[in-house]
Order: sequence, then C-alpha cells, then structure tokens
Amino acid sequence: MADLEIRRTTAADIPAVVAMLADDPLGAQRESPEDLNPYLAALERLDADPNQHVVVAVRDSRVVGTLQLTIVPGLSRRGATRSIIEGVRIHADERGSGLGTQLIEWAVDESRRQGCQLVQLTSDKTRTDAHRFYERLGFSASHTGFKLQL
Repeated sequence: MADLEIRRTTAADIPAVVAMLADDPLGAQRESPEDLNPYLAALERLDADPNQHVVVAVRDSRVVGTLQLTIVPGLSRRGATRSIIEGVRIHADERGSGLGTQLIEWAVDESRRQGCQLVQLTSDKTRTDAHRFYERLGFSASHTGFKLQL
C-alpha cells in the first residue's frame, strides 16, 4: 500500500468524495451528488478552521477514501483535547483492501500529533460491519449517542 497518499481534500476532489458519501443506503437518502455547491461551501468553511482536517486517500491519481478529523479542546477529563472521526468512506472497489485501517490509523496518529488524549467516533446503529471494524481497531462501544435533527 506504499502507493497511497493521504492529503487534504481540495475542491477538485469533491465530486469523488460526495459520490462515496452517497454510495450506501443511508448516504443515498441524505446526499445530493447532482448539486455540489453545498459541499464546496462546506469545504471552504472547513478549510478556514485549523481544527478541521478533511482528507482523501489517493491511489493512482484516484480518490479512493475520505474522512474528517475534528480536534476538540475541552474542560472535561482534566482539560483533555479529543478528536472526532466523521464521514469515513471507502470506494466500493477498495473495501476489504486494508485502506480503511490505514485511514483510521492516520487519524489516530494525527490525533496524537495534535495532543489529543481521546479519539471518538459514531457509527449508525445499522452499520454492524463498521462496528466490528472499529472494535477490531481497538475502539469500544462505550456510550450511547443521541441526535436532534434541526
């Protein structure tokens, strides 16, 4: 896997990233690959925030994976800084190749580099394969998450 590059997402990457976000039953309901303007505006906001790290994995000049890493300073846990991993997606052609592991390992390493004491992520209850994947990487399902749609 030495031919893999993990780098910041650019506007040129957005069509491929959005296609991956939409390429599953949940994403197909909430993403809109035909209108990239909201995604481009979001990327501009994310790029302006030093605590946001939206990256793509690129192999042979093709975007094959993505995730967002957010660094969150806090007061709890003795003022611990934590990170949150969001939007992990792997291109269908790359699933099972070890790319997901590499992306998560990158996020954990970057979290350490940023001084984080804890890495968090959430996963939809229906994504049982993803839950096994994260547990295999050392994550534990220690909390119940809640959302409020606005």
